[in-house]
Amino acid sequence: MGVRGRLAGRFTVKRMTVRYRVRAFPTWYWRPGDDYLVEVVEAIRGDVEDGDYVAVSEKAISTALGNLVNEATVRPGLAARLLARYWMRLVWGYFLGPLCHLRKSTILHLRNYPLGEGAAHKQVALERAGPLGALMFGSEGGIDGSNLPYSYVCLPLRDAQAVAEEIRVRVRSELGRDVAVVIVDTDKTYSLGGFHFTHRPRPMRGIHSLRGFLAYVAGRLPRLRRRSTPLAVAGSGVGVEEALEVAEAANRARGFGAGRTVWEMAEALGVPVTGVTWEMLERIEHRPVATVRLEEKRPGVGRVPRRRGRASTAARPG
Repeated sequence: MGVRGRLAGRFTVKRMTVRYRVRAFPTWYWRPGDDYLVEVVEAIRGDVEDGDYVAVSEKAISTALGNLVNEATVRPGLAARLLARYWMRLVWGYFLGPLCHLRKSTILHLRNYPLGEGAAHKQVALERAGPLGALMFGSEGGIDGSNLPYSYVCLPLRDAQAVAEEIRVRVRSELGRDVAVVIVDTDKTYSLGGFHFTHRPRPMRGIHSLRGFLAYVAGRLPRLRRRSTPLAVAGSGVGVEEALEVAEAANRARGFGAGRTVWEMAEALGVPVTGVTWEMLERIEHRPVATVRLEEKRPGVGRVPRRRGRASTAARPG
């Protein structure tokens, strides 16, 4: 059922005046019906202190909640089929992909974008993320198919703030630790001075959601500074800049599971994109939880924090 252990991905990250110690914790793969509260508490038990940040993957939580769509059951309309055939293969494959500095392997996949499965995916994107969101080449409105089996895609959390508060309360109740909880998505936030924006819907307050592919292009084309997106923070005194640093440090430690994209995942497992199974994913090490600790901070820079499970298996598809 996967690997459970301690302190995988342990390292130190230096960010200008800030020094973080990051620990990523492998757990088994969270299926729909698994209790993410139990999983988070058990992952960090004995390895968390007052004042730590506990960063948790939005994708893992949303999957555990069963917030999925099976695209094999979706019938694409004309607009979705046109997006798959022309927008994805031609516009992203030959124009926007190179302009946005996408990997060569990703550009090749876009030029051969699957027409059947791709049209179904675009239909879901049109319905859930709207036209501007559907024009993204992937992660349309936070919809993501990586690290999921068959034709499932994961939808973004409806209320990430409530989830963060729930985890924080459970950690304090079960472990007696006062922590700040950050729900993190790998989709990027771009920074231009003190202005932060993302194509993701519903990021934390202080990050502007400029939905759709235009925000992505505006961030990638000029190579603006990009970091993983904090969707919610539960804990007092955590500003946007600090949350962005914590989200990025945690994301680097956690890794990408079976792959960054559905194509990477399928290639790593040696199967077609829709041939990935739950059992295959369970054989891959996943690190949905990380702790981030500020080890030192020079005077006058932001706030200085004080030093202060196994899941159920009900309602599993597949």
